[in-house]
Formats: sequence, C-alpha cells, structure tokens
Amino acid sequence: MKLKVVVHEAAEGGYWAEVPGIPGCATQGETFEELLTNIYEAVEGCLAIDMVEPQADSGARVLEIAV
Repeated sequence: MKLKVVVHEAAEGGYWAEVPGIPGCATQGETFEELLTNIYEAVEGCLAIDMVEPQADSGARVLEIAV
C-alpha cells in the first residue's frame, strides 16, 4: 500500500506531517528522520482499529485480504 504524506515545517522548529488518505492521522518530529519514524508509527496506529468480527449469513463468505 502506498500513501501520500504531506510534510510541513513547524513554526517552532521541527516538522509535522499528515496523511490525507487517513483522516486524523498526523504526527510530528524534531528532525526529518524522527518524523519519518513517527509517520510509520502513526499510520500503523491509525490503521490498527478494533473492528467487530463480520457475521456472514448462509449465502455469504467472509474473506481476509492483505493490502
């Protein structure tokens, strides 16, 4: 999966970033390298949500896919 990340320079120094494809997913870092590490952690956290186990009726199938 590829995601676009918008990186901004923070007024007080350092950087902050947002992931437009995942509403509410944002992070910051004092250095660009720290920001990159934090972006991966933020995306993982935003995508690791608790979901209710799907219930299939008799004519349906439940599939699990990796993206």
